[in-house]
Amino acid sequence: MIKDLTILFDLDGTVIDSTEAILESFHNSFDVHKLPQPSDDDIKALIGHPLDVMYTDLRVGESLVWDMVKTYKEHYATIYKDKTVLLEHAVESIRMAQEIARLGVVTTKTGSFSRDLLEHFGVMDAFEVLIGREHVDKPKPNAEPINKAIAAMKADKSKTWMIGDTCLDIGSAQNAGVKSVAVLTGYDTREELNSLTNIIEDNVLEAVIYISKY
Repeated sequence: MIKDLTILFDLDGTVIDSTEAILESFHNSFDVHKLPQPSDDDIKALIGHPLDVMYTDLRVGESLVWDMVKTYKEHYATIYKDKTVLLEHAVESIRMAQEIARLGVVTTKTGSFSRDLLEHFGVMDAFEVLIGREHVDKPKPNAEPINKAIAAMKADKSKTWMIGDTCLDIGSAQNAGVKSVAVLTGYDTREELNSLTNIIEDNVLEAVIYISKY
């Protein structure tokens, strides 16, 4: 069956929850470099942004940012599979989406970690394309990640949807000229998401159901 529809998924806060691994890796990097610790809330407020942006916003000096990113990734690599879980309904939503559309992943997470996690959870086979942080010059909310996924899939932009949990995801979709559904399982609140869209569902399964009826 030829599928005209394309659905692009964000990862953190949409399909997976890796908050524990992210927080531990941030705190470890601040310990290693002997810097004052940020609060969990300060870190969580920035999840979805590239790591270098997160460290800059956490007031790490420019000369140390990339050393911190390196330390973060080294620690994250040792724990990310054990300390990441699939969100409720994630597998069901992916398999349902697979029945009606071609699927891709567009994330600010490192692509290699993202692919390994999806393989670990047994769902990477559903996705034709995975665009991670290292694959683009300008991450979300820029249009580049979504446009790159669409180009790789030779998809019809007018029949493409993005599902994500943050304003970065929805902003990227709007900048790329594709439709989107926001979900409430991640890091931005309904009020924050409402600043960009009124299409907001409780979780990724409800988002797929919404798209299937559109």
